This record gives sequence, structure tokens and C-alpha cells, in this order.
Amino acid sequence: MALFHSFSSFSLLFFFFVTLFSISYQQPVLNSAEQDSVYQVLDSINSDIPWRSLFPGDLCSSAPHGVVCDYFSETTSNDSSSVDTVHVVELNFGYVSDYTPNPPCSPNSTLSPLLFTSFKYLRKLFFYKCFTDTRVVSVPDITPSFVSTLEELVLVDNPSLVGPIGWLLCNLTNIRRAIVTGNGVDGKIPDGIGGLVNLAEFTLSRNRLSGEMPLGLSKLKKLKVLDLSHNYLDGNVPESMGNLTELLKLDLSYNELSGKIPESLKAMQKLEFLDLSFNRFGNFGVPLFLSEMLRLREVYLSGNQLGGKIPENLWNNLGGVTGIGFSDMGLVGSIPATMGLHLRNLCFLGIDNNKLEGTVPEEFGLLEFINEINLENNRLSGRVPFSAKLSVKMGQKLKLAGNPELCVDEGLRSLKNSSSLGKLKVCKKPYLPNPVIFCGDSSAQAQPKPRTLPSMFMIIGLLFIFMCQLDF
Repeated sequence: MALFHSFSSFSLLFFFFVTLFSISYQQPVLNSAEQDSVYQVLDSINSDIPWRSLFPGDLCSSAPHGVVCDYFSETTSNDSSSVDTVHVVELNFGYVSDYTPNPPCSPNSTLSPLLFTSFKYLRKLFFYKCFTDTRVVSVPDITPSFVSTLEELVLVDNPSLVGPIGWLLCNLTNIRRAIVTGNGVDGKIPDGIGGLVNLAEFTLSRNRLSGEMPLGLSKLKKLKVLDLSHNYLDGNVPESMGNLTELLKLDLSYNELSGKIPESLKAMQKLEFLDLSFNRFGNFGVPLFLSEMLRLREVYLSGNQLGGKIPENLWNNLGGVTGIGFSDMGLVGSIPATMGLHLRNLCFLGIDNNKLEGTVPEEFGLLEFINEINLENNRLSGRVPFSAKLSVKMGQKLKLAGNPELCVDEGLRSLKNSSSLGKLKVCKKPYLPNPVIFCGDSSAQAQPKPRTLPSMFMIIGLLFIFMCQLDF
């Protein structure tokens, strides 16, 4: 009984202190002006949903997914004491999946000016497929209140969102991740972009950007991803781009860039993905400096008339490469056997639509991880070196059409999953394996020893012995 009374007394005392703490500390709520701005922005995104009825209370306590708040300690103006407040730090719009069910956009979505004036603590702004109707939605010419706080700007697949975006980006002094892809924004990338010194990921792909690449890009020393693909950029790639030594991915494909691929890119020793395809680089051959970029995993130069031969020694130090795109480049000469010898991790190889001749190296038959090879529309000849197992594995992704002098063994020609092989002629001579032996410098092919005929003296001696045995 005494134990029961002791426990009851402790419970009452604990309840007293919890109540006293609750009275002395009240959880901060979102101020009414900021809460009303959230409602109005939600209405501009989707007016068919009764946001105020569904979420009538404090939006920082109960808000739709995608509206995120955080606590701050602010100093009061009266007695310089600190007070806890709460503010909106993330606004995410556009349904992505059941795991991120952000407020869904409607065909009539608009961009409320309050979005740019009411949230001075905002860290992330996200729009996914919100402005897709034929009605144009312009980026307002307003200096946003979140210029010093925004860290992430993500605008994905909003084709009706138009207007120059350079002024907005250049004002975001703390931005770390800017992904603006698949929108209607246009104009030039301003040179002031170099002031965003904290930027680590910069993607402006699939927009309507034009003009030259600004020199200011080379000042983004923390940049790890740069993707300006699928725009209308022209002119040369600045030599100063080599200053981006932290870069892991560089994608400038599908633009109108011209001149020479700058050799300064070899300073990007951490680069793993390089795509310069479908520009206007030309007449300088495949860059030899690629052999010095030891961490390369994928390199795509297709659609540039670089011309020349595929360098034999380019691949000696690039054993980690998994993807190569050298299609439609005006390449001539033969396919070097060193590609099959050194690129043992290769998964994709595209060297179609060139002027390559000679045989397909037998070493290509040893590429155990290969999933797709495209050799179409060249001048290749001779026997196809792929085994039945490898041919079945690639199936339709083994592309050999447009090389009328290529041939295949009868057994491979009948494979059901390799229609490309089925269209090749059957080789007349049976296959005699003659593996190439490499020694010393692995890039140099050892020549087979010539076969010598028996000497005349040996033949006469054998005949003499034979005749003597007959007389005996």
C-alpha cells in the first residue's frame, strides 16, 4: 500500500511539471500572413482542391505533403531576447509518386507572385510538370525574398514556363543545386553565374538557351555536375573549362558548339561521364588527351565530324570505360584490336555510320559484359567474331547491317534472336582460330612466325634413303 501511495505521488508530481512546462513553453505556429500566402500559392497551383477546408489548422503542424517548415531562433527588437519561430522552408509542387505525393498541379496552374515575396526562409523550390498547358506562364521580374536562403531550385518538365531565368539564378547567392530542365526558358546564360560559388549541380538541359558558354562557368570550383545539353548554345568551349577539376559529369550534347574540343579538359581528372555528341566540333580527330582521363567511364562524341582514325593507344589506360559513342564521326581506317583487348568492362559500343574498313577484331568476341554493339553502315568485311552465346545475349542490339562484305558461320546465321546475323551471308571458308598474342607493349600486335617449307637438300636425302632400302 505504501508503494502504491509513493507511485501515485510521483505520478502527480510528474504531471505537475509537464503541465508547468507546457504552460511556460508553447509550440510556435506559422504566422497568419505566411500561412495565408501558402494557401494562395496552393490555390494558384490547383484551385479545384479546397486547401483551407482540408488543412484548417496551423500548416506547420498539419500541411499537405511538400510543404515543409523548420524552427528558427530570432532576436526580438525590444529587449534583444531570442524567441522561437517557425517558417516555411520547402515548397514542392507536382505529383511525382506515392512516395512523394506533392500537391498535384492542374492544367490551369499559374505562378503566384506571392511565391517570390512571402517566403524569406525558403531553402527548396520544386515544380514538376505543373505548367504544361498551351497557356504561357512567365517567370515574374521580381527579386525574390529568398535570394540568400534558397539552396535547391528544381524546375522539371514545365514547357509553358518561359522567360529569361538568368537574373533569378544569379541572385541566388547560396544555391547549391539548380536543375532547370524541360522548360521554355530562353536567353543567354549570364556571365554572373560565376558568382554562385557554392553550386555543386547545374543542369539547364532541354530548354531554349542560346549564345556562347559564359566564362563565368569556370569559376564554379565546387561544381560536380554540369549539364547544358539539348539547347542552342554556339561558339567554342572556353579553355578555362579545365578549371572545373571537381567535375564528375559534363554533358554539352545536342547544341551547336564548334571549333576544337579544348585539351584543357584533361585537367578534369575526376570526370567519369563526358558527352559532347551532336555538336559541330570537326576536323581535329579523336582527342588523344582522353587517354589521360583515367576515371572515364562513358565517352560520347557521336555526330561531330572529327574525322581521322580511332587511335590504337587511346585505350591502354581506360580499362574502366563501359560506354563509347563514336557514331557518325567521319572515322576511317580499321577498328584497332586494342579496343577489345583493354576495354574488358565495355557494355555499349556505337561506331556506326563511319567509313571504317577491315575486319571486326577477334578480341571483340571476348567482351563478356557487352550488351550492345552497333557497327552498321561501314565498310567492314570478313568473319563476325561473336560466339553463339554472346550473339544471343545481345540479340537485336547486335547491329551489323550496311556492311555487305561481312559474313557469318552457318550456325550463327540461324539464331532466332539475332536478326542482324540472319541477314549476313555465310562465310565460304571454315573458321580456323588464330588468336593474336600480345607481348611486351600490350598495344603492339606480335606477328606470327612465317611457315618455312622443307629445304631441297632434305627432300633429296629422304629420296636417296628410300631408294637404297628398295635395292637392299
